[in-house]
Amino acid sequence: MTADLRNRLLLMLVVPLCLLALVAVAIDYRSADEAASQHDQRLLRLLPALADSVLAPPLRENEAPPLLLAPPIEDFLRTNPGYSAYSVRDTNGKLLLGEPWLHNFVPTTQVPEFHSVEFGGVTYRVAVQRGRTGAGELVVALADGSDPRQQWAQQLLLRVLLPNLILVAAAALAIHWAVGRAFRPLVELAEAVEHRSPRDLSPIDEATSPAEVRPLVQSLNRLFALVNAQAEGQRRFVADAAHQLRTPLAGLQAQVEAWAMMAKASKPAPRPGATGLESKPALAQQSRPQGAIVLGADQIEKLRNATRRTSQLAHQLLALSRADARSLDAQPPQRVDLKDLCETLLETFLDPATGKGLDLGLEVDPVHVTGHGWLLRELLSNLVDNAIKYTPAGGVVTIRCGLRPGRAGPPRVFLQVEDDGPGVPEAERSRVMQRFYRVPGTVGEGTGLGLAIADEIARVHRASLTLGTGVHGRGLVVTVTFPT
Repeated sequence: MTADLRNRLLLMLVVPLCLLALVAVAIDYRSADEAASQHDQRLLRLLPALADSVLAPPLRENEAPPLLLAPPIEDFLRTNPGYSAYSVRDTNGKLLLGEPWLHNFVPTTQVPEFHSVEFGGVTYRVAVQRGRTGAGELVVALADGSDPRQQWAQQLLLRVLLPNLILVAAAALAIHWAVGRAFRPLVELAEAVEHRSPRDLSPIDEATSPAEVRPLVQSLNRLFALVNAQAEGQRRFVADAAHQLRTPLAGLQAQVEAWAMMAKASKPAPRPGATGLESKPALAQQSRPQGAIVLGADQIEKLRNATRRTSQLAHQLLALSRADARSLDAQPPQRVDLKDLCETLLETFLDPATGKGLDLGLEVDPVHVTGHGWLLRELLSNLVDNAIKYTPAGGVVTIRCGLRPGRAGPPRVFLQVEDDGPGVPEAERSRVMQRFYRVPGTVGEGTGLGLAIADEIARVHRASLTLGTGVHGRGLVVTVTFPT
């Protein structure tokens, strides 16, 4: 998130710094040019004095003419030792006086000329003029190595470019560090929102956010409040509806159960040699009140199964609503004995498992976790109920709890239910956690809420619920691993 802002700030600040560096180069060059112009004017004023310093023609051939340097020339050479020089040549370029490296400058007119000569690692500004002297028409030249414009090109890297490059690099590092520090609260806010659980809609602390981001935090808090209120209303509706349905459904189920028992008790035994069909019309005719509707035993059995499923659905909806983490804030967690819980549920489900011909077993070690006992009971109850419901007759269902080695840490407590039924295909394992979803082609009746409720309760306890395949390559293993 901040990378783009950081790059933009770097671009917006470094580019002006580069432009300022170019402006500094231009100003430095202009200053050097102005100083060099003053040096040029000084050389132009000294050239006539150098010409006047040649007093007369040479006394003998191949000798230098007599020279008496004028005071301005002496002062110029004395104040710039090592950076000043002069030469006197004839019109053919022959050196008569001065430095031999000042050569090949023979103007065709008497207009002064300027040249640059590099000697001894120094760039000299050389002024040359052809004019009358005491020895006739000669060419005089003065060289000045202190000209700032000549030194500017050599010192450009050290004086201008290198300092500005260091400044730009230091500014870029400072900006990178400052932007990272300045945007750290924003990054932490983004990470806090990103890592939140979808069920965590608590407001964000505005005091820890920068003033510029507080309007965004306030908007997020208002959105969280609206979503939380809507979810709370839906959860309350489901809980109220499920709670209100429990009483009439319990009464209806009790009545249907009584009818089923009466139907079984009133069913006559067949006489020897009789089919049992002869007595049914007569019995029905004798016991049927005027306008009554008579239901057969099979119809009453279907009605009983329907009321049982409806009661179970209402119970599961109520458990799903109560399993929401936000509704458990006021309930302190307790120490739960998983071994005792497994043994209790074994007794509860022993009759249904025996009636279906299943081998319901127990493999437990004494372990404890911190949580809500009634919720963990609901979790295990849904897992065992699912295993018994979908395991065919003659199958095996095993309840386990204990410790298992952690990948990189201490052992972790686990709770497990394994069966050798049809299992769940690997491609469907992520979807069976969804509410009201059942694997296509599943045999038997169900609501599609058992695993969803178990997963919700596991999330409340910060545990992970995973699905796997049995040890023999068939069946389903549901494992709940609790945090250390």
